[in-house]
Amino acid sequence: MRTSASVLHLDLDAFFASVEQRDKPSLRGKPVVVGGVGGRGVVATASYEARKYGVRSAMSTREARSRCPHAAFLTGRFHAYREASAIVMGLLRSVSPLVEPLSLDEAFVDLAAADLPDLELATCVAVAEDLRARVHEATGGLTASVGLGTSKFIAKVASDLDKPDGLTVVPPGTERDLLRPMLVTVIPGVGPATAERLRRAGIQTVADLELVDLEELVRLVGKAHGNGLFHLARAQDDRLVVAEREAKSVSVEGTYDTDLTDRKLMEGLLTRQAGEVAERLRKHGLSGRTVSIKVRLHDFTTLSRSSTLSSPTDSTATVARMARGLLADLDTSGGVRLLGVGVSGLADWIQEDLFGETTEEEVEPLPEVEVPSSRRRTWSPGMDVEHTTMGRGWVWGAGRGVVTVRFETAASASGPVRSYPDDDPELSAWRPADPDETAPAPPA
Repeated sequence: MRTSASVLHLDLDAFFASVEQRDKPSLRGKPVVVGGVGGRGVVATASYEARKYGVRSAMSTREARSRCPHAAFLTGRFHAYREASAIVMGLLRSVSPLVEPLSLDEAFVDLAAADLPDLELATCVAVAEDLRARVHEATGGLTASVGLGTSKFIAKVASDLDKPDGLTVVPPGTERDLLRPMLVTVIPGVGPATAERLRRAGIQTVADLELVDLEELVRLVGKAHGNGLFHLARAQDDRLVVAEREAKSVSVEGTYDTDLTDRKLMEGLLTRQAGEVAERLRKHGLSGRTVSIKVRLHDFTTLSRSSTLSSPTDSTATVARMARGLLADLDTSGGVRLLGVGVSGLADWIQEDLFGETTEEEVEPLPEVEVPSSRRRTWSPGMDVEHTTMGRGWVWGAGRGVVTVRFETAASASGPVRSYPDDDPELSAWRPADPDETAPAPPA
C-alpha cells in the first residue's frame, strides 16, 4: 500500500439522469428515471430527487412508478452519455497518463504518474478540487464525487461517502479506522450471497471480518475469495492503476429502431456481425479465444453471454456458430433493440493443425438480412427530435397516434410543449452527425 493518498477515484453523480437534466431544462431539480419505460423495464439510473422516494438502480420500472409516479421516465440517449464521458476521460488524462476507466461514468487516476511537485496531501487535494471544477465546467454542469486514498479500494470507498458533488480524503494511516464500522458489503465482491454466508458466521462489519483468520475465511467462502477478503479487511490493496492502451477485444454491434422478434433474423444479423469481427481480426493479424454476444431487450435490460475456445480463432464460421449458440440460451420473445458480437482473449497467432498444417476456413456465406422498419415511427420518451418550424426538442410522451414534444435544449430556457400526429412529416428523430466520433478536447 502507498504512503501517499495518490490514488483518485472519480464517479459522475447519477450520470444518465444528470445528463438528461442538463439537456432538458424543464427537468432540472425534478425526479428523473432513466431505463426501460415499459411494464417489464428496469431502472438504469435515478436522479437524486427520485432517490428520495426510494427509487434505485436495478429496481423494476413498475415499482419505481409506484414509489415516484410524478417522475419523468425516459429511455436512454447513449450518444449523449458517450460524449459527456469522453470529455471527462480526456480531462483525467490531461492530469495523469495513468487513467483506468471502469465504465462511462467512473475511473481511477494515478496521481503518482502526474507531473506534480510532490504527493503531499494538500497537493493531491488541490488536484482533486480542480478536477471537480473542470468537470463541471467542461460538461455543462455535471457533478462528480471524488475519493482520494492510498489504494484503489480506499479511493473507491471514499468517493461514495459524500455524494453528490463531494470530496472525501482518507489520509495515510487512517484506512482501517474508516473501514471498521462499515458493513462487509463495502468490499468488492461481497454480494448478497456472500454477505448472507458471512452473517451466518456472525460477521456483519469490516471490524468483525478483521478478527477472522485466513484459514476460517477460506473455509467460509473459498480460497481465492477468502484471501481477497482477508487483505481488503485490513486495507491491504496493491493493485496498480492500469491504463488500457491496447485493445482487449474486437466487437461489432447494432441498435434497431424497431424491436426484433424474428429469431432467424437475429441469427442472420449475428452471423453478419461475426463476419465483420473476424475480418477485423484477420486484418490486424489477431485471433481470439472468447466469443461473446450482447443483447439489449425491449425493456432496456442488457444481457451478455460468452464462451471460450481451447485455442484462438479468426474464423468467421467459428465465431458465428458460437454467437448463434449463445443466443439460443436467451429468451428474446419480448423483442430485441440491440445485438452485438465480440471476440476477446486476443492473440497474434492461430492454432495450427495437429499434423503441422493449417486448413482453409470453413466457408459460411454471410446471409442477406433486412431489418424491418415500422410503418409507424417509434417515439420513445426522452429521445431527441427536430421539427422543421419549432427546431430541436425531446419526446414528452406518445400514444394513440399522437406524439407530444417539449421544445428545449441544454442551452435554452424551459420550452413550450406541442402535440403532433406521430407520422407528421415535419417531425423527425435527431441524431448527432456521427455518434461515435471523439468528443472535442476539454479546455485546458
